[in-house]
Amino acid sequence: MSVSSSLYAGISGLSTMGNAMSVIGDNIANVNTVAFKSSRATFQDVLSQQISTAAGSAQVGRGVTLASVGGLFAQGSFESSSQPTDLAIGGNGFFIVRAPGTESKYYTRAGEFRFDQSGYLVNPAGYVVQGWGLDQDTGEVTGTMGDILVPKSSAPVATDAIEIITNLDSRETAKSAFDLYAPAATGNWNGAGDPPIGSNAYAYHSAIQVYDSLGNSHDITVYFDRTAVATEWEYLVTCNPNEDARVAQPPVVPQAGALLYGTIKFNTSGDITDITAKSIDPLTGGLSAALVPGANGYFQFAANFTGTDQTIDLNFGSVWTTAWEKEALASSQYASASTTIFQDQNGFGAGFLQSVSVSAEGVITGHYSNGQIIPRNLIGLADFNNLIGLSKLGGNLFSVTTESGAPITGQPGTNGLGSIAPNSLEQSNVDLGAEFVRMITVQRGFQANSKIITTTDDMLAELISLKR
Repeated sequence: MSVSSSLYAGISGLSTMGNAMSVIGDNIANVNTVAFKSSRATFQDVLSQQISTAAGSAQVGRGVTLASVGGLFAQGSFESSSQPTDLAIGGNGFFIVRAPGTESKYYTRAGEFRFDQSGYLVNPAGYVVQGWGLDQDTGEVTGTMGDILVPKSSAPVATDAIEIITNLDSRETAKSAFDLYAPAATGNWNGAGDPPIGSNAYAYHSAIQVYDSLGNSHDITVYFDRTAVATEWEYLVTCNPNEDARVAQPPVVPQAGALLYGTIKFNTSGDITDITAKSIDPLTGGLSAALVPGANGYFQFAANFTGTDQTIDLNFGSVWTTAWEKEALASSQYASASTTIFQDQNGFGAGFLQSVSVSAEGVITGHYSNGQIIPRNLIGLADFNNLIGLSKLGGNLFSVTTESGAPITGQPGTNGLGSIAPNSLEQSNVDLGAEFVRMITVQRGFQANSKIITTTDDMLAELISLKR
């Protein structure tokens, strides 16, 4: 082996140590980069050369080269954030993002996401986070994986059920009017009047706000009055006559605004034993034959605010099966002042997005100004059989290679994928102490290889001087 071979061995050492220092420098430079994954340089010897010795043939190494620069994918620590869309992954997996204007997918652990002006969830470079849409009623996944979009508004929902739970004072006496709804009787409902019903015609009333299909609100008022029977009350369900689209406006007929008439019977314990109901003809004002409860056990009435009938269930706290059965919260007749105990309805006006929240399962929920809380999306995650095979692209992004294998996608918390930590950002996993130790050893290695070159140079100079 020639003396000059040691020069090349030293040069290989300098080159390799220089590359290793580049890896260390990159790690240290990214010590504060969100979700940065550090790298580690490993070395291997170069093919040895055969030489002859007194004991036979032997091998002499020819230097060093980089064996690999592998990523270290250990999870970094989490830093708390006030932003609900700052997301970290606790465990395995990567967020999936789509490059703007393309169908190319990339992968990242950096969950610094925001909603853009169109409602898409994006990273700082505008890459769109991928996931699934959710059925807002069932919360089930719908469709295939695609861009995560949270609508900025929620559509109105027409009311189709109201619940009014009251206590009706058993000490009340019947009013002078014979019926709450008797158009021919003085003092009873008259939609063309102002007010449409006199206070002497009822004992108590309860109003609830409902919504039509356009999101407009309307008041439904239920009037109650005791009949000549001490344990029986009549009721009248009404709307504002000026909003009743069943009749000509302005209202000129007494039945305008009158929607449903019936009676409620109680036992001596104050519990409901029977409910009856009759619809009111919007043209003639006549009462229908006795209605039967719907399939869900409640009477229904039709309101019309937009030109189309809107069927609404009426629940007083008792449901019909084969008889009227008391529910957990039910209307009563006790010797205390008439009052509304509880009321509810299931309609909503149009709402505007006020905030979002993200669960550990990756469900993105929109909170709207109309009180609706709607599950909108489910974040998708991906994992790989060979993480070291992923290609770094910069911008905290990785891409698939043949070495990494195809992505294995799924929902957070399933199939070995981690869970989502909202209001958190994963920090760099660079260990500064370990990097400084590597820096020192690489520096010493570089110095030692430099010494090989200078020493070999001295040896060559000595050879050259022999000819003199």
